[in-house]
Amino acid sequence: MLSSDALAIRDGKDVKVPAEEIVPGDVIKLSLGDRVPADLRMCEVSNLAALEAALTGEAVPIDKTIDPIETGADPSQTPLGDRHNMCFSATLISSGAALGVAVATGDDTEIGTINALVNKVEKKKTNVLEQIDTVSKWLAVFIAITALATWNVAFFITDESGMDALSTALVCAVAMIPEGLEAIVTMTYAWAVSNMAKQNAIIRALPAVETLGSVTTICSDKTGTLTKNEMTLTAFVTSDKRYRFDVDASERKPTNFKVDNGFLSTRADPSKYMKASEVIKKGPSAQRKTLRGKKSSFGFGITQSMHPTNEDEVAQAPNATSQEDSPAAFSDVTGESPDSVFLRKALGGGILCSKCSLGENGGRKGEIGNPTELSILRAAYFGDVDVSAVKDSAPVIAEVPFSSEYKFMATVHAPVEQNDGVDYNDKLIAHVKGAPDRMIPLCKYQAKNGSFKEEDLEPCDKDYWIEQIAILSSHGLRVLALTRGSLEKGSVQQGEQLGPEFVQERGEPWLTIVGLCAIMDPPRPECIDAIKIAKGAGVRVAMITGDHKDTALAIGGMLGLVDEEHSEAITGPDLDAMSDDELKIAAQKYNVFARASPQNKIKIVKALQAEGEICGMTGDGVNDAPALKAADMGVAMGKEGTDVAREAAEMILADDNFATIVTAVREGRVVWDNLRKVLLVNTPINNAQGMSVLFGLLLGLDETPLSAIQVLYCNLICAVTLGFVCAVEPAEDGIMDQPPRRVGKRLIGRFLLLRIAIGTIVLVACTVGSVFWTDDMGYSLEETRSQALNTLSFGAIGVTMSARFARKSAFHCRTFVGNPIAWWSYAIMALLQVFITYTPGLNDAIFTMDAMDGKQWGIVVMFMFVVLVVMETEKSIRGYITDRQYYEEDWDEADAVEPDTTPLPAEVSRFGKNELAH
Repeated sequence: MLSSDALAIRDGKDVKVPAEEIVPGDVIKLSLGDRVPADLRMCEVSNLAALEAALTGEAVPIDKTIDPIETGADPSQTPLGDRHNMCFSATLISSGAALGVAVATGDDTEIGTINALVNKVEKKKTNVLEQIDTVSKWLAVFIAITALATWNVAFFITDESGMDALSTALVCAVAMIPEGLEAIVTMTYAWAVSNMAKQNAIIRALPAVETLGSVTTICSDKTGTLTKNEMTLTAFVTSDKRYRFDVDASERKPTNFKVDNGFLSTRADPSKYMKASEVIKKGPSAQRKTLRGKKSSFGFGITQSMHPTNEDEVAQAPNATSQEDSPAAFSDVTGESPDSVFLRKALGGGILCSKCSLGENGGRKGEIGNPTELSILRAAYFGDVDVSAVKDSAPVIAEVPFSSEYKFMATVHAPVEQNDGVDYNDKLIAHVKGAPDRMIPLCKYQAKNGSFKEEDLEPCDKDYWIEQIAILSSHGLRVLALTRGSLEKGSVQQGEQLGPEFVQERGEPWLTIVGLCAIMDPPRPECIDAIKIAKGAGVRVAMITGDHKDTALAIGGMLGLVDEEHSEAITGPDLDAMSDDELKIAAQKYNVFARASPQNKIKIVKALQAEGEICGMTGDGVNDAPALKAADMGVAMGKEGTDVAREAAEMILADDNFATIVTAVREGRVVWDNLRKVLLVNTPINNAQGMSVLFGLLLGLDETPLSAIQVLYCNLICAVTLGFVCAVEPAEDGIMDQPPRRVGKRLIGRFLLLRIAIGTIVLVACTVGSVFWTDDMGYSLEETRSQALNTLSFGAIGVTMSARFARKSAFHCRTFVGNPIAWWSYAIMALLQVFITYTPGLNDAIFTMDAMDGKQWGIVVMFMFVVLVVMETEKSIRGYITDRQYYEEDWDEADAVEPDTTPLPAEVSRFGKNELAH
């Protein structure tokens, strides 16, 4: 995203130089479409605006000036978004031209500062890794005790020599050491990562997938993550109809526009009883000034008060106005679509009065110009209007260029029948597009339903239009007015330089208002469903954005983030004024955080972590990188995201789809479940291998029931086959209907420990019991060792069959479906057992065992069934006693977790605090 070249002035000449050769003090020329090569202080500007969404979160261009900024004691505390006399490295020029002096390059730029933040935030070990470490320590203690007991039994009871007793104890210890556990844990992670990659979620660190399964809050950036990062025409309001545009349109057809007179026809709840002027002033179309500058986030922002003549009545009950009483009542026709001829005329002013160029196939690739203006062109394009043909049919004769001072742009054209009809053939046509507060006072007429035939022109009802602006503003929409007027032919010459007085100083209103364009950065449709699923899984989603409060609250309402519990939004300046304790409360209370700086984002993450939350953060911009790194789980966008954000994240969404996170959450929960199942399989089997030796000798056997090579073989084959079965077990039903795993939940809690103990006991009892049984039947030592190994191995299969289902019974058809690897593993293990039991030379020379007869296999099958029945009986009794949902077992088994109080890096302070006037 960094610039490759720059146009610098050196020795009085324009020189194109590589961006890396720019040094502080260089004078740089900027123009439309340039990528800023360094942090620049503006010296000269001409209608300059820069797209800084990746750095500040603003979805619209920021107007730039050369005026100094009034700062407090520490200038570095001025937020990036308020530094209107600066252009920042890696941002894009969307309009105008300028000269600027380089003040910072490379790592000293603001984007370089963020890179320093990313590199300095420390990462924590995930809960599973900590739990595995704990389990390993306890197992080591238990194994040491068992090995010591085995040596004492061998030496003092069976009268073995010291070295022989030591050899027996070492066999026992080797048998119980879960050397395959680390490999199985890695395979569990790898399998989950593979599954997620198929769903477009790319994991950069294996343990990170487990973290998502325990996430309790996902803090998401708005621009480009929850929304499309594409300013889009949402509605077009005429004097008597409202046209709703399909913001997700992908095909070019007029039916993407539909008449919907109930769409955005009343004010949003918080503004129902406010005066229209107050609603407009608080809305996203209003021009806001900061305490320190003149930053404008919306070039066509409203700066003048708009008061309807009956404002008091409007304020009392704006929704009570009936169709009959309305000055321009809407027609009752809803659901109809206009044709492309109508759309060409109605939106023609937005097309002709623009210097923007659409991208490839109407998309963002290759587009040039202001996103707000492009939204009108894009809507016309997907309404099946030939935008290029419209522009080519009526070249610009003269224009009033846009300026943030007077908030409009005007162009003059010769009349074209397809654009203007037949009533203006002897006239010139002026299209004026601008801020509604500047346009409405200049309008004498309004085009009835967007038709500007002379018979369809009617007196402009200013009160009606002001109320429509208030309605649209209350829903977080930016509003742009399309107007037109006619001039005498010859009154304007080709290429004539026109000023704002051409529009403003004609003595009386002269324009005709065609309609209002309601524009916003719409939510991704899949995000709405994904957030519903996340809520059902007990995962809270919070939106953190640099956008205005009203816009953020409106988007939050569309996404389902605003509800009774989280009904309001809070701004970055409000957060800056809070103490640490107040910030912790606010982080839990609000789902929508507006006007947030990078400093606010990382502080919110830290406040949530201090309250014991497992916090995920999604984002795509450079400004998201510090919080992505600090969060327990950082998720970056793969398509629209920046390289800096991707480097800071643990997971990348290849399709930029927020819904993919739900898949990751589900897979993370599966990982935790499967790790517990792996422990339930491997631990009893390993314990049984060693403890069968111990208890065999303790109960009177002259020789160990298992030889050293048998123990090593069993240890290896069970870990590779049966352990892998549980590592790849699919999710059980209901896994996403439960709340996230509690912070500090033990990997081996009371109930799992009980199951491991029962599994160990029943395997040891069956193995040792089968040896005594066959010994009493007169079988040789080699045959009894065959009996012990096969009983233990097939008993392990019984444990695995039960362990596959944490709560549900294995005596069900589900045992035969869902995981084909399970049956392949059972088959492989059974074939290997038969192979080593009956292969001459292999069985006696290596494994010190002999072939088995039918009676012995009957004992093996019987004890395998006993193991399965005992494990399933325990499961049934446990389910009956607890009578709880899937994830509520071990409900009181959680370790105390110290809150994360890692201090913020010093570089955070460079981003400053928000001090915006609202």
